[in-house]
Amino acid sequence: MKSFLAKLVAKFVDKQNKKWINNPIKTQEKVFEYLMANGRKTRFGKDHHFDKIVSYEDFKQQVAVQDYEGLKSYFDATANGEADVLWPGKPLYLAKTSGTTSGAKMIPLTKDSMPTHIKSARNALLAYIHETGNAEFLNGKMIFLQGSPVLEEKNGINIGRLSGISAHFVPQYLQRNRMPSWETNCIEDWETKVETIVEETQNENMTLISGIPPWLIMYFEKLLDKNKETRVLNIFKNLSLIVTGGVNYDPYRDKMNALIGKKIDSIQTYPASEGFIAYQDSQQSESLLLLLDNGIFYEFIPVEEFFDENPTRIALKDVKLNQDYALVLNTTAGLWGYSIGDTIRFTSLQPYRIIVTGRIKHYTSAFGEHVIAHEVETALQQTIQKHPASIIEFTVAPEVTPAEGLPYHEWLIEFGELPENLEKFEKELDDRMKQLNPYYKDLIDGNVLRTLKIAFVKPNGFQVYMKSIGKLGGQNKVPRLSNDRTIANAFYDLDMIER
Repeated sequence: MKSFLAKLVAKFVDKQNKKWINNPIKTQEKVFEYLMANGRKTRFGKDHHFDKIVSYEDFKQQVAVQDYEGLKSYFDATANGEADVLWPGKPLYLAKTSGTTSGAKMIPLTKDSMPTHIKSARNALLAYIHETGNAEFLNGKMIFLQGSPVLEEKNGINIGRLSGISAHFVPQYLQRNRMPSWETNCIEDWETKVETIVEETQNENMTLISGIPPWLIMYFEKLLDKNKETRVLNIFKNLSLIVTGGVNYDPYRDKMNALIGKKIDSIQTYPASEGFIAYQDSQQSESLLLLLDNGIFYEFIPVEEFFDENPTRIALKDVKLNQDYALVLNTTAGLWGYSIGDTIRFTSLQPYRIIVTGRIKHYTSAFGEHVIAHEVETALQQTIQKHPASIIEFTVAPEVTPAEGLPYHEWLIEFGELPENLEKFEKELDDRMKQLNPYYKDLIDGNVLRTLKIAFVKPNGFQVYMKSIGKLGGQNKVPRLSNDRTIANAFYDLDMIER
């Protein structure tokens, strides 16, 4: 019955979505008008003269692009229980995320923004059902690997991780299918939590598993070890769908397929505490559909201009294909000119589809090369296709002052399976990087840098590192790139590098 009804609902939702997909610019204009109408009622709107804003050009004159620290006084006032600060009324929740320079960030979730998170997660599954006709997974058990749903109340507002908050919104018709138990979800220690999830789920008919790839790998490895099995499908014979988010799935795909035992369908999503931005709406494309009718008005800044004094700042109608943009959000949660820190690239303009290419602050450019996450992930994937191997996790850092020879990029890689010829693998990886980043190629050809070097991370080395900094589990990810040696040196200090 669930699968039958889901197909009917999926057909209806697809028809509704096509209305905004086929009218993208008009849809964004309506979102902008709605945001302005509500923003005028707030302290931020009054401080920034929203009453004088009648166009996007006016808005850019009144509201600067800022990150969390730039808006911190408003966020602090909201967290202190004040109303009408960034959005009318008080937020329903504050989503707690890891901060950069100001400690933990508290992102508001309002009565207008919270439903968009739930609707988008639902619609990602419905889009898959509508395209493939596969809804049988709804009849089995589903794991949602997420943070603790235990919330803290302060000044009349509930505070928690976004994934933990979302656990309170699992629809009633899925509650009996949902795993793990509420009690297990509340376990704070991540390693204990995963081991308990294995105990609870290993004898169940699991059909869908959702979580960020590093969590899933950790869960699958413990599951296989516990059951003395070599493939997950020997345990979960009806597993048919993986739902991921938080990081690019591609670098993990081969490892996941090896653990599962074959390639199964996957849905990539782009949720953030600041808003649910995109999801994969077709199995025919790895790109994600940008959600234009979701209470978010998007702005884009060319990555190469982001740190300029007066960067180009454009709306959706002016974006171009294959240009990396820093993503800026204005939302029904009261975020205004908010730089989320991510970089994206459009792969299609009909409809508007994107890939996430990295973090604006996560890059390697010690020599002016400005290598971004999309480049290192693509280079690694292309290399694996030619020299088969499996990668559990990796990060890249510059070695500016080596003991001898020219500087180089050091790739810290934890392999699941090593390539047959490590020397050829390393050379292929360097060649791919030169093809993807012409500045890197010029530095190699000009004898400013030597070719990259791979440092072999010991088994579970990334888990040990994340645990050492108190960020194992949760929504925490290892940066793909660094512009200094902080992370790399930590691996050496922890003795997690094969000597």
